[in-house]
Amino acid sequence: MQTINYQPTCDISALKARAKMYAQIRQFFAERDVLEVETPVLSQAGVTDVHLASVQALRHMGGKQRTHYLQTSPEFPMKRLLASGSGAIYQICKVFRDNEHGRKHNSEFTMLEWYQPDLSLKDLMLEVTDLLNIVLATRFGEVRPTIYSYKQAFQDRLDINPLQATLKELKDTSHRVGLNIDLGNDRLAYMDLLFSHMVEPSLGFDTPVFLTDFPPEMASLAKTRIDEDGELVAARFELYIEGLELANAYDELIDAEVLRGRFEADNAEREKLGLHVMPIDEYLLAAMPNMPECSGIALGIDRLLMVVQNQMKLEKVLSFTADVS
Repeated sequence: MQTINYQPTCDISALKARAKMYAQIRQFFAERDVLEVETPVLSQAGVTDVHLASVQALRHMGGKQRTHYLQTSPEFPMKRLLASGSGAIYQICKVFRDNEHGRKHNSEFTMLEWYQPDLSLKDLMLEVTDLLNIVLATRFGEVRPTIYSYKQAFQDRLDINPLQATLKELKDTSHRVGLNIDLGNDRLAYMDLLFSHMVEPSLGFDTPVFLTDFPPEMASLAKTRIDEDGELVAARFELYIEGLELANAYDELIDAEVLRGRFEADNAEREKLGLHVMPIDEYLLAAMPNMPECSGIALGIDRLLMVVQNQMKLEKVLSFTADVS
């Protein structure tokens, strides 16, 4: 008879550390009058981003079977709440991304997402810093994150400007550093290859890093702006600690027509790549005219707990990983 290990993948101490973190987060937002909300996990529309794969679920409504999607983020319904006058809101919830497993990934994970109307990205960085100094106090004491642009990170490590680099220059740089992978003529794929292998692993070891001003092609649902050098960049930042990406923040794009254009462009690329074309969330687009100017951020709770617990593998902070649940 086969022996089955029923026990959790993490120690009980990690479960206690998670409970403590949730209490800290809820107190943090309560003191700032940020409302905790809850939104549906299943939706009739899914994310169109070609780099994200939604988990599909079949359910019956009115006797008819329909394909719905488990959320990759609570972003769309939370924005509908913002457009309905909710004010500042946050949510701690489960999110799902198909076929994501490994040292830093699990297809089901926990996300903290919050939105602050009329808050700039720089002010949001200060708020994130305040939260880090509560959650990470027992490991690091006080942290003082630095701001570092995507462009400067590439220039310091690879001596190229990713905003201006041609496909050939990115290919040549990849070969120069030993990344001999054929990605065809996908310029962004080469940029991501260089970033994930040569830039990201070095970020956030002396102090947490807010990586800012991404290439405009990586704007996703963020606005774009002109940087100090006169170049177009995405108005967003990511948080890194010890080479680990913990959070992704946007100066939120609220133009419905521009958003629709991005969704349609994503789906065109999906079709080209042979991926599932996703239904567009018309409820979200209908909400945009009433959406306030705001900044929003999604933070990976499990990865933050990895930092708190000084763990190298996600399984060490999860009760059960996808392969044993």
